[in-house]
Amino acid sequence: MRNGRTGNILASYPMEEGGEFSVRFMHSVNKSTVEDRYRIENGKIVVYETVYYNFGAGVQTEVEDGQTLTYGEDGSMIVSGFDKPIPDLSYNVSPVYDHILSVNGEEISLRQLCGKDRFVTFSYEKGKK
Repeated sequence: MRNGRTGNILASYPMEEGGEFSVRFMHSVNKSTVEDRYRIENGKIVVYETVYYNFGAGVQTEVEDGQTLTYGEDGSMIVSGFDKPIPDLSYNVSPVYDHILSVNGEEISLRQLCGKDRFVTFSYEKGKK
């Protein structure tokens, strides 16, 4: 994970092919939690699933070809079947709500790690830790 403006490394986490991580945040419009889930496939970061709790501007409202919508026991809506490589995965860490990175069984506050109102980018670098 890098500072999206300077390119400086903020943190690095070991991950192998097939490894998964997610970023959870509060949606700024509908004020509910959204979690984007990613895995490493063929050396690339691939989004495979998004979990959310309310509809609203900026949240997917239609299921596209190849995607499925299921409901979690907690009432969440889970859209899966994206399987789309994200070459430039980035987030703006909100000055109001935190973003939580879940990786290797650990939850990391991006606000604590890099500060409020920061632009961060994620990449997979094979063989690097």
